[in-house]
Amino acid sequence: MEVLSLMDLGGGVGIFGTLLIGGIAGWIAEKLTNSSHGLLMNIIIGIVGAYVGGFLANVIGLKIALIFQGWFWGNLLVSVVGAVAMITVYRLLKGQRVR
Repeated sequence: MEVLSLMDLGGGVGIFGTLLIGGIAGWIAEKLTNSSHGLLMNIIIGIVGAYVGGFLANVIGLKIALIFQGWFWGNLLVSVVGAVAMITVYRLLKGQRVR
């Protein structure tokens, strides 16, 4: 797997776009998993979730850039999926009930 193809989600979004998508994705993941993290943690979870989601999408061969026009919706979807996966795995490892 090429390093450049790992996050083939439609191009760079810049620092503002990264923070915006990270915050929204973290907030959505927080609501989907009935968690409570706060703004900063939502942004961090969303940004890291983007990498996790991008990796998972590439593993299964899903090309988000071909499905969505532009960068926002594809990046947001992948970030939310990755963030929910991270929260779920964290809860399983910690021994908390997955809601």
